[in-house]
Amino acid sequence: MSTISLRLPDSLHESVRNLAKQDNISINQFVTTALAEKMSALITEQYLSERAEKGSQKKFRAALSKVKDVEPKAEDKYNE
Repeated sequence: MSTISLRLPDSLHESVRNLAKQDNISINQFVTTALAEKMSALITEQYLSERAEKGSQKKFRAALSKVKDVEPKAEDKYNE
């Protein structure tokens, strides 16, 4: 496990302290979880971008053309 020294503005530190207290967790656990969530979001965005670059409109349209053109079931329709 590594240790990191982090300087926070007083207002941010107070907010983190209050949020962590509400969740009955330590500030360390709160910050660790927040960092993991942010990293997960960025990694997912990168993964999806890389997958999108490999995509093909031609293959997409070919796959879509195999879907039958049928009316959706009543419970699947959007009702306003």
